Amino acid sequence: MKFVDWQIIDYKTAWDNQEALFQKIIQTKKEAQDTHDLETVFLCEHPHVYTLGRNGQVNNLLVNEDFLRKIDATFYKIDRGGDITYHGPGQLVGYPVLDLDNHGSSLKNYVYKIEEAIIQTLEHYGISSARLAGAAGVWLDSNTPNARKICAIGVRASRFVTMHGFALNVNTDLTYFNYINPCGFIDKGVTSMQKELGKPVDMKEVKEIFKSKYFG
Repeated sequence: MKFVDWQIIDYKTAWDNQEALFQKIIQTKKEAQDTHDLETVFLCEHPHVYTLGRNGQVNNLLVNEDFLRKIDATFYKIDRGGDITYHGPGQLVGYPVLDLDNHGSSLKNYVYKIEEAIIQTLEHYGISSARLAGAAGVWLDSNTPNARKICAIGVRASRFVTMHGFALNVNTDLTYFNYINPCGFIDKGVTSMQKELGKPVDMKEVKEIFKSKYFG
């Protein structure tokens, strides 16, 4: 498994690149060949974009196309799980394209491992986070009225090969979340590392910390 840093990349370009590797790994598995060397975790940031998962409700996007243009954002319906979310500058997005058969992992355990890597990354910065029952992702004050999401997770899997992944709010402009019901929730907030710490966070360092925790 290797890490590739795309830095800032158009959402559709990243999606197409993921899909190509995803299909290549599936085809390699069908041919009963080893897939270890193909496995890749892509890290990146995106220009402003909203994505709606296959089971999501389009009315969780609270603005129209004209308004999207005004805020320089795009919108895609995609094939991951989960509802609507936002990606943008200052957010660390990760797309692990993996063969879970190589890791002896179920899809549920795989999501758990992503969450754990994020929880440990945040712990490095003194931010205490946790899971929230019935909601994928990583949360702060998860079992209180002040519960707020700091990392969204939505994946797709076929033949135990994964794509899509997570979005960790590092220095994210949180005002963009005002235009959606994030992940379908209307009663919970969102936050970022910058907001919690009261200062910007070095994105390159966050990537390195995450890489050291992921599947460690």
